Amino acid sequence: MSSENSVIYGLEFQARALAPQLAEAEKIRFLIGTQSLKQSNNQIHLVEFNEEISTVKTTVFHHSEGEIWKITTSPLDASKVATCYNVVNSDNGCSFKTSILKLPESENPDNIENLEVLTKFHTESYGTEIKTTEFHPSDPSIVASVIDNNVVLWDVAEQDGKAIKTFQLDGKHSPKFTTGKWYPHQNSNQFSTATETHLKTYDIRTGDIAWQIDGAHQQLIRDLDFNMNKQYYVATCGDDTFVKIWDFRQPNAPVYAKHDHSHWVWSVRFNHYHDQLLLTASSDSRVLLSSAASVSSENSIDICATEDAKGETKKPLLDGPLQWCDHEDSVYCAEWSPSDPWIFASLSYDGRLLISRVKKSLKYQIML
Repeated sequence: MSSENSVIYGLEFQARALAPQLAEAEKIRFLIGTQSLKQSNNQIHLVEFNEEISTVKTTVFHHSEGEIWKITTSPLDASKVATCYNVVNSDNGCSFKTSILKLPESENPDNIENLEVLTKFHTESYGTEIKTTEFHPSDPSIVASVIDNNVVLWDVAEQDGKAIKTFQLDGKHSPKFTTGKWYPHQNSNQFSTATETHLKTYDIRTGDIAWQIDGAHQQLIRDLDFNMNKQYYVATCGDDTFVKIWDFRQPNAPVYAKHDHSHWVWSVRFNHYHDQLLLTASSDSRVLLSSAASVSSENSIDICATEDAKGETKKPLLDGPLQWCDHEDSVYCAEWSPSDPWIFASLSYDGRLLISRVKKSLKYQIML
């Protein structure tokens, strides 16, 4: 299956930043951040998909601060968006910055509006390259930024973010973090990071390493994601083309490992409802929907033992690729819709967004 099951939305500018609107439980919405070389041209597109008639409605906002490299949304407040962006300085040099923005309550598709800046961050003392700013899963006053070799926790109760704690990565050759994400279980008291080929997770209460996986990949780790239904399971992907799932209580070997992409894998996402479904995006211009049923909370061994209404044994869901979407350029991100577990979106660098559905036959195989 290629892109015939998808709805296409094209942008005028290049783009590599995509996020689902996590706090929106009813509408299927994604946000895109552009990367125009002309700083003042950059935009945030709020894209809403109507599944019944397969159409998209968009609202566009100015992001004149600079080209967007990462966009994240609050899981608690649908109006809050964080961007990490590149700014051209007066000396024609560039620097990274990050801010929390507010989407307006009323949408006006006829006018391109500016977004209100809710929180500014003074990150200069922590480094130059900001990889991501992540909202805390349950505390609206806390966010975490990954900056060079630092994880900075901020109090965002006021307009200027106040740094309340910093975790620093030490080592030879000045290693840096490539990404980071909150651990969603156990009251979200841990923050996980990727650095080179390793995973390191910090306990935010003590600053100590809670757990780590050394040498998780042979080359740079690009992304990680946690299984919402199995608390010790984390997925990783990287430049070695592998996608792996780990039980971090047993870090010596992954419980799942596949290399179905032919180039760097930039993004990996568990389906929050049906965690046997794994979504990956790669610079081989392809998005894969794969099965990890053997290590999911709905293990295929149990499925094999069940029978349907006609007394026939259900066909087990085997590990491996189930369907794919082809782009014409590198795909840096793919995301599930939080409001519909059968809808996902992918964004390629040429500014083409695909909103896709899980195949009906696959959906029925999982649900029945």
